[in-house]
Amino acid sequence: MSQHVPAVHGHCDERFTAVRTAFEENFRDRGELGAAVTVTVDGETVTDLWGGWADPARTRPWERDTLVNVWSTSKGPVALCAHILADRGLLDFDAPVAAYWPEFAAAGKEKVLVRHLLSHRSGLAGLREGHTLAQLCDWELTTKRLAATEPWWEPGTRSGYHALTYGFLVGEVVRRVSGLLPGAFLEREVTGPLGIDFRIGLPEQEAGRAAELVHPPAASSSEQAAIFAQLAPAALAALGNPAVGAAQANTPEWRAAEIPAANGHGTARAVAALYGIFAGQGSYDGHRVLTPEAAERVREGQGSCRDLVLGAGFEGETEVGLGLWLSGPNNSYGPNPRAFGHDGFGGSCGLADPEAGVSMGYVMNRMGPHIADDPRKMALVDALYGVL
Repeated sequence: MSQHVPAVHGHCDERFTAVRTAFEENFRDRGELGAAVTVTVDGETVTDLWGGWADPARTRPWERDTLVNVWSTSKGPVALCAHILADRGLLDFDAPVAAYWPEFAAAGKEKVLVRHLLSHRSGLAGLREGHTLAQLCDWELTTKRLAATEPWWEPGTRSGYHALTYGFLVGEVVRRVSGLLPGAFLEREVTGPLGIDFRIGLPEQEAGRAAELVHPPAASSSEQAAIFAQLAPAALAALGNPAVGAAQANTPEWRAAEIPAANGHGTARAVAALYGIFAGQGSYDGHRVLTPEAAERVREGQGSCRDLVLGAGFEGETEVGLGLWLSGPNNSYGPNPRAFGHDGFGGSCGLADPEAGVSMGYVMNRMGPHIADDPRKMALVDALYGVL
């Protein structure tokens, strides 16, 4: 094996050798630094691989229990919290958000529904006033500002990616209904009982297991100017207020905060397990987390459109369900258009395909330039479906 391809550890059933090959090719051909991938079929782990380095200096090998910030792959577990509450009759997706969060009715938002928060249709893709990273780490301040602000577009009519605000919006509803922030609710209801190694916000005592993120190659200043010139004000607010990347995500402040849309930390095994709840029609490893009807509801399409924030980055239209993205014509989560999942900024991914009984978690630390459908992730998805 070339010195440029680190040893890959773990196990892979013989039938899924193509996934291992694609994983190794990510290191050889696609610039992977450190990563892990886990695939389950009908609840059984058929692939669980890791390799490479947890830091750019290549002094810390990626271990079996290495954690990494998975950015927006965290949104799936946040949606799961809301679906658990709805499944218990405690949360109505067709009710106004203000029924649970009265202050939210300000600035013309009295008719915004809970389903609009889950499907990125509330119009609150970003804040209008400048918001710093320190302020983002302040739950009370961020949710107070979101409650007071006006939408960027008519709620319910179009989706526009709520990159950072999603976790505060859905998360505050979870808190108002359950009394717990989403990280604590997820731990009490799901990750604790099922032994899933995933946290929203990372306790200081776990920081030694965390991989260091490496930012994607920067565009030139002229390229950046051209990109920003194409973005509508809502997109600028969603993606740049505040601007966050690897440098911010490697700080103790980011890791410790509750930023549910973007700072979940976990292993590939944990991501596969969380998305496996949806793939298993609400059940995972003998535990029923959701009724089958509730698990099905997460992929209830809310209408396809060219996303108002991410539109330029995708061919054609995309569709969000009640918390996760449908695979659709882009085959983002494989050839089943009703498979679904979520990608994280720079490459990570969680995938659920109930028809195939498949879930997948892919995590890494060298971020690519893509918000979704990173070539490394797509190579793994294509290899997986090539053998199913």
